[in-house]
Amino acid sequence: MTEDRAAQRPAAQPALVWAALLTVYVLWGSTYLAIRVAVTTMPPLLMAGARFTIAGLLLLAWRLPIALRAGNAPSVVQWRALVIGAALLLGGNGGVAFAETTVPSGLTALIVSTVPLWMTAIDAVFYKRMPSRAALVGLVTGFGGVALLIGAPGGGSVSVAGAVVLVLASLSWAAGSIYSRSAKLPEDSFLATGMQMVAGGACLLIVGTAFREIPRLDIGAVSYNSWIAFGWLVFFGGIVGFSAYLWAIRNASTALVATYAYVNPVVAVALGWAILSEPITFRTLLAGAVIVASVALIVSAGTRAAPDKP
Repeated sequence: MTEDRAAQRPAAQPALVWAALLTVYVLWGSTYLAIRVAVTTMPPLLMAGARFTIAGLLLLAWRLPIALRAGNAPSVVQWRALVIGAALLLGGNGGVAFAETTVPSGLTALIVSTVPLWMTAIDAVFYKRMPSRAALVGLVTGFGGVALLIGAPGGGSVSVAGAVVLVLASLSWAAGSIYSRSAKLPEDSFLATGMQMVAGGACLLIVGTAFREIPRLDIGAVSYNSWIAFGWLVFFGGIVGFSAYLWAIRNASTALVATYAYVNPVVAVALGWAILSEPITFRTLLAGAVIVASVALIVSAGTRAAPDKP
């Protein structure tokens, strides 16, 4: 069984861990709103690709010369960040950006909050970290909450196609997060973040080009609000928020880091309602409560190792 990388490191100071988590809570909760505003006048995949490429190049320009002077240039093995970047940013964030052209930001955050459910399922299938009975209950009720949120095809306000994209994006993000726990990456978390952002950003730009988004990009037609949202995503959602997340997942327990999944939706739904006047219906509240409670149940329940085979 692959051990959680955080368990192999000296314990980080609790104050630093909580500072990183609070950063992720607030900044990532706001990114759903920012993405929704940005994609109103920007093609989603090219927007996401440019966002992460710019942020990644800024981080590399800052940290790579320091690593080279110290003789700690990234090795070929450490460039596995390409895989992580593709899973987290192309599959995960790219899917979110694409889906938010049809799905409100608050509902997007609620569906994406199922990431810990997928992480628990992946842990059980591939790493034999079997979920406890409470976690199994959380898995079932959590996916039930997603079904309630989406509703019957054609029977609700949520785009079913957009919701399916978000479910797949959540699965991709969960897989990338789990792989990053054991992947050999540079000790400098900012350098590792920059490598993953450049890799994921490049993948997004390639896929966006393949989806013929370039002819749809009219720089003159991009609104002022979209530019502000894009800048927020590059610096706060990208450099600051993503760096805090990767540092936390490598220095704190997976269960603790996973708590962001049920704090972000609260921030996102509140911001979507307050700024974009996104409606909050009874079904949204009920489904959101089921999903958040399920994630909390999984995070608090933990896992148990499978017994060794004779």
